[in-house]
Amino acid sequence: MFTGIIETLGTIVGKEQEDSNIHLRIKSTFSDELKIDQSVSHNGVCLTVVALGPGEHTVTAIKETLDVSAIGELQIGDLVNLERAMLPSQRLDGHFVQGHVDQVASCTQIQEAEGSWYFHFEFPEQAKEVMVDKGSICVNGVSLTLVDTSYKDFSVAIIPYTFEHTNFHKFIPGSKVNIEFDVIGKYVSKLYERSAGLAQRAAR
Repeated sequence: MFTGIIETLGTIVGKEQEDSNIHLRIKSTFSDELKIDQSVSHNGVCLTVVALGPGEHTVTAIKETLDVSAIGELQIGDLVNLERAMLPSQRLDGHFVQGHVDQVASCTQIQEAEGSWYFHFEFPEQAKEVMVDKGSICVNGVSLTLVDTSYKDFSVAIIPYTFEHTNFHKFIPGSKVNIEFDVIGKYVSKLYERSAGLAQRAAR
């Protein structure tokens, strides 16, 4: 479980394909503190540390992860948002983030707003999950508040600190990002879908 508050930026220093899996080597300020089997969020994707080196760690993304996220598009030199799993004793400054990406979205527009930025994103297909204005969403591992929403797109406002300390400052229109919808909204959506199905069967 994560909070969506990014700890540090890592740099991809190695990428290796093995069958349908991809191994990524990441250099970061906290890599030396990690342990094998530890879970770390990489651009919002929960991945397990499988190897360690001086100042760097290695994770493996399997086919299922590659199919639903943009993690496989990372190249050597790219920056990646990193967060270690939350401790039970720490403050939840963001929202509950599982590190289980729901789908990929594309950046469609970036607007400057006198010291902050509005980022607009669009889905390739209609989102099945619940999004509400001022609700929560996780973009590349960053816990954010929704500004405007529809079934196919949404926008978020980014403050200077987040812009500078995450890979948001590298985004351009067309950039692919990993999206995780609010887990509470996902449960609400699933319960509503199930209730509607039961009501239809009862009416037959």
